[in-house]
Amino acid sequence: MFQKTKAFIIRHWPIVAILIIASFLRLYNLMPVGDGFNILPPGLYPDEAMNGNNALEALAQRDWKVFYPENFGREGLFINIQSWFVKMFGNTAGALRLPSALFGILTVLGLYAFVKKLFRSEYLALISSFFLATSFWHIVFSRIGFRAIMAPAFLLWAFYFGLVAGDRVSRHKKAGWLFALLSGATYGLGFYSYIAYRATPLLALIFLWIVWKRFFDSDPKKAAYFLLAWSLAAIVVVMPLVNHFVAHPEDFFGRTSQISVFNSETPVRDLLLNSVKTLGMFNVAGDFNWRHNFAGRPELFLPVSFFFLLGAYLTVKKILAKKLLRPHIFIFAWFLIGFLPVVVSNEGLPHALRSIILIPPVLILAAEGAFFMYFWLKLRFINDQKILRILTVGFLAILAFEAYSTYFLAWGLHPKVKDAFAYHDYVFASEINQLPAGSPKYILVPGTEGTIQRDYPISLQSVLFLTDTFTPEKRAAKNIFYFTPTQFDQLQFESGIVKSL
Repeated sequence: MFQKTKAFIIRHWPIVAILIIASFLRLYNLMPVGDGFNILPPGLYPDEAMNGNNALEALAQRDWKVFYPENFGREGLFINIQSWFVKMFGNTAGALRLPSALFGILTVLGLYAFVKKLFRSEYLALISSFFLATSFWHIVFSRIGFRAIMAPAFLLWAFYFGLVAGDRVSRHKKAGWLFALLSGATYGLGFYSYIAYRATPLLALIFLWIVWKRFFDSDPKKAAYFLLAWSLAAIVVVMPLVNHFVAHPEDFFGRTSQISVFNSETPVRDLLLNSVKTLGMFNVAGDFNWRHNFAGRPELFLPVSFFFLLGAYLTVKKILAKKLLRPHIFIFAWFLIGFLPVVVSNEGLPHALRSIILIPPVLILAAEGAFFMYFWLKLRFINDQKILRILTVGFLAILAFEAYSTYFLAWGLHPKVKDAFAYHDYVFASEINQLPAGSPKYILVPGTEGTIQRDYPISLQSVLFLTDTFTPEKRAAKNIFYFTPTQFDQLQFESGIVKSL
């Protein structure tokens, strides 16, 4: 067994090395150690904590939901996954974020597998996955407890399994039908990830057309059976969510209708402005939210952003020359389709989180540009292969170091990041947990403005999760009681500890 593992690692050492780098950048300082204040991101944002409180409640009641209505509504899969990590590691910020890190690592592997299968190019697959492994944009969301990180992972693996299925079915291998079902089911799971995923059915149709043309062009009957198996698997998986939305249509529209550009008085103007902002986020000015980005920094590191422009130019050039291959059609379509749910929203643009399904096609285009540049240099300027290899290794080392220094030093130590993740509430909760268990503890909650969740403002969710006092039963058991200023003025008590949040 050891010899087989060793042989596998030696044979596939480039992707193994990339996965090690990706894992380090997504797992280092993620879980609390010692006093728990060494984690990155620092603190716990209330939206993450709301997930955690729903997870704790699901565990206590053994009731895992398809959809959780609080906080504008969230599909339930990610919260249900988080609940098992909370069960294993306790109600900590790291327990909520570890699933994101694992999905992030799986996305790196999925991008490699998908690109290698679609383009039949090991080099393009390795470049794409390395760009993703060291992408600050992707690292950020791989370390936050948001369900959106699942969206690119499910898309990549669904498409990879679909290509494997098409290949095996076309060669009369029965296992291919299992991969067809797996591909459809994986695609269906993506609808439980993030609202922007709802734009992908058109992308799925284009993908199925590519599978048809590549593997079944001369066998339409087998193609029809393949499409039927794939579609049925996807429908079966997504049906519980569809049933919920049929019964509760307000949950389907929810947040989407509130921020739609079509609610604006000038929808055409806003749509154009949103498009410019979103196109500019890769190279000019990125998300200004410190929770999502080093505020205003382009989502792509400078050399990668250059390669992205080069790759996009080469793709458009092929379109105009009518020499576009089907893989390039698919990646270009993915970019355009992923672009739509971002620009039709009218809040906080450019928006790195809402653009998360754009990450794979953007980095594949960047890999195309880098691949072209490598061979351009090789043919025109650098005849010495040793020098070219040294330059390549040096460039990759710069990308890895830049990802580490930007996330863990420049961004991670910035005071604005602590504010963005409610670090004050994280410290406050730690202080509450250290107070005597037997003493009543009265917590003064500052007002009830903003979104109210279970009688308390969303801003209190971090404290509720970290102290495990989301439900009245838990609060009573731990002698912790929360009051608004009005309630506190009417409160009569003989003894206890009074703290103000």
